[in-house]
Parts: sequence; C-alpha cells; structure tokens
Amino acid sequence: MRYKLFGRSGLRVSELCLGAMTFGRDDGFWQFGSDSAESRKIFDAFTNAGGNFIDTAFVYGNGRSEELVGDFVRADRDHFVLATKYSSSLEGDLSKSGTSRKNMMRCVEQSLRRLKVDCIDLYWLHVWDDTTPIEEIMRGLDDLVSAGKVNYIAISDTPAWQISRGNMLADLRGWAPFIGIQVEYSLLERTAERDLLPMAHALDLGITAWSPLAGGMLTGKFLDGKGEGRGQHQPMTDRQRTVTALVVEIARELGCTPGQAALAFIRQQDRFGTITPIIGARTLPQLQDNLGCLAVTLSPDQWQRLEQATAPDLGFPHAILQAPMIRDMVLGGQSDRFDNHRAP
Repeated sequence: MRYKLFGRSGLRVSELCLGAMTFGRDDGFWQFGSDSAESRKIFDAFTNAGGNFIDTAFVYGNGRSEELVGDFVRADRDHFVLATKYSSSLEGDLSKSGTSRKNMMRCVEQSLRRLKVDCIDLYWLHVWDDTTPIEEIMRGLDDLVSAGKVNYIAISDTPAWQISRGNMLADLRGWAPFIGIQVEYSLLERTAERDLLPMAHALDLGITAWSPLAGGMLTGKFLDGKGEGRGQHQPMTDRQRTVTALVVEIARELGCTPGQAALAFIRQQDRFGTITPIIGARTLPQLQDNLGCLAVTLSPDQWQRLEQATAPDLGFPHAILQAPMIRDMVLGGQSDRFDNHRAP
C-alpha cells in the first residue's frame, strides 16, 4: 500500500480507504452487516496490507460501526486516519437529522463516545439537506476544529456549487475549509465528471469514491440474471450488462477478477487528480479480492476501451463548450494549438 496527501492538507492516507458501512448488524434496517468477528477479520486484513484510512458514519450499523471501529483502532489509535460523518439518521426525528449546527453538535459528541477517541481526524457532512444555510455549516465545523474535536472537515453527496461556495466562504473568513469530497463513482456511474471532479481538481480537494463496484454489479456476479436475493434488488439494465461483460472480458485478459479490473480503472483515472476507492466488504474473501487491485494495471488499450464504453453524457454547458466550432470561436481559430490545462 502506498500513501499520499489528502487534498489541500498534510493528512497522509493510504491509497485505498476501508469503508466500514458493513461493520455491525442489528434487527432493523442494518441486517446486511457483518458481525463483530467478521468485521475484525476484514479490518485486520486491511491494516496488514498497509491501510490506515478508515471511513464510517454516525448512521452505519445504527451506531454499531463506530463502536467496532473504535474498538479495533484502540491499540494504536494515532496510526489510523479516522473518518466519520453526520447528518443522516434512522431515528425518524426531524430534530435528530440534517446538517444544522444543533444536529452537528449532537452527532459529533456521540461519535466521539462511540469511537472512544478525543478527536476525529476527518469529519464529513454526509448528505446535503438543502435547508441549512452554508454559513451555519461552515461556522459550526470551524468551531469543532477550533475546539480540537475534529482535525479536518470534508463533504459528501452535495452539489458542486454548494461545496465551492462553502470553501470560498471559509477562505474569506479564515475558517477551516473542506479538504475533500466523497462521491459515487464507478464504471457504471461517472456523472461526477460533469462538475464535482473538475471542481475538486481546481480546488485541490481529495476525492474518495463510494460504491466503486456499483453495489457488486461490476464483479460480474449478477450477470446470470439471478441477482434477486443476493443483494441485487433491481434487474440489470442493458447498459449495465454490456459494461459489466466488458469488465469481465478485460479481467480475463489480465488474469484478475472483474472487481479488481474495475477498481484498477478508478485508480488509473488521474485526469482529476488521484481518486481513492472506498472498498467495503461483508466477508474477508471479498476484502482480500478488493485488495488484489493493487497489483493490477490496465494497459492503455484496455483503459481506453473502458473509458469509451462508459463515458458519461456531460450535458449542457459542457457538451457545447467542447464542440470544435465553439472552441474555434472562443480561441481565435487556434483550438488545435491551445493547451487549456490549468493546474490547481
């Protein structure tokens, strides 16, 4: 496992992040999780491979995930980069959900107790609620950093314009800025390339990708059409089948598993800076298979085949701005001679 700086910070994280959403099981919503013994095996396999970046959330396992992660890191707490999130809730109470300062303060105190730590390394806003003013969010998160309860802040599942607005406000007022974003990103879901990933590149934000295997579809295990009852609730679309079949074909060429080939594509996608896949697993063999992506490298031809087969429709205004006629008009007829790459 190699390491890198995360976004506009000195935070050093492993090139893969362990997602702990599957840690813990209850009798309600979170029945799909792993028990504590299997969760421990998954955690140990990840750390033995050199991983130090652990991602959980207030809501995962109805709180059990944070408790287990806290137990697992206790022997060497400072070795790990602990990330957790707030805003989502399973309690069905309006006052106990959302991104307000009130809920933020409630959640961070509970997360600290569950994790059994004095400080959270990376604190994520989990899901944008479209109601709380960005000023309230940024000031509240800055207060957590100033109080020493949080080292860095980041944001997940939020429109690009709100994230950039928040960081501009933080920069102007001297508050702690977001240092990273978390987005859904896989060969079956690349629409983050419209605005979120270019924004992250321009603002020097770390990028983590959740569901990099598209809920397991990219492993090829649902191609037989028998997905229902095995975690796949909806039938695969024609496009999903076509892309997954291509991943399986390229995996055969490489002598690796389809999941490893799909993760390799994300790891080699450097147009927007380094993207860190969040690998999650319910069983130890699943985690071990994911770790195998570290030894897989797609050839330029293989990468290009996947790139072309999964390229997203960027829509307006991106499509028109890339049109040769428009580029010639705005670049004085010299679009073929002009390099518009700008480093962050």
